[in-house]
Amino acid sequence: MKESNWEECLESGSSLKISPDKAKIKSLLETARGRTKYLEENNLKEDNASYVFEGYYSSVLEYLHALILLKGYKINNHICVGYYLRDILNKKDLFRLFDDCRYKRNSLIYYGRRMDFPIAKEAIQKCKRLITDLDLMIKKDF
Repeated sequence: MKESNWEECLESGSSLKISPDKAKIKSLLETARGRTKYLEENNLKEDNASYVFEGYYSSVLEYLHALILLKGYKINNHICVGYYLRDILNKKDLFRLFDDCRYKRNSLIYYGRRMDFPIAKEAIQKCKRLITDLDLMIKKDF
């Protein structure tokens, strides 16, 4: 079943209610922050832009999973992660940023399409904005 909203994610079992796990949340955040720091310390170049974007996207996912786990859910796919942002947190602007990055990442991973340098730079900036906003949301509740 391809979900089209948060309720369908719950109905299909792609999203599950669980108890928050503070140790796992902390681990996810440490990994995301460490990766982000590493990416910031290395120069973005045309020949590594796709890889840098993938790294930032992985960090975004870790922040999202930490936030969602903090709220008491486990989500098994990226689509439902987006629906949580859109339908539960009512963060439609962040959903659009995330969904655009998710689409670009899928093009890289599943279809082998390399990103043009300007597109990669733009996608990296979107990931950085997501990371900043998600980090603030987590700090408020954690």
